[in-house]
Amino acid sequence: MPGRTDVALRNATVEYEFWDFALPRTQSRSAVCRLLTDAAEFQGWELDRLRKDPSGRRTIRLRRKIMRVRATI
Repeated sequence: MPGRTDVALRNATVEYEFWDFALPRTQSRSAVCRLLTDAAEFQGWELDRLRKDPSGRRTIRLRRKIMRVRATI
């Protein structure tokens, strides 16, 4: 899947990684639903934004929290 991944600071304490991509109108609704469900279930992504333009193209932005490991010593 083509797309880009960005890291952004949304809140002072929580950082998110973003994945933007677009799907053509030829993709069925069930196929898009399956793709988003798999991304959420197996890779930890959640839906941030989904836009459908008049041509039927879907622009999707997924996000997931970045877990930072801090030293305990």
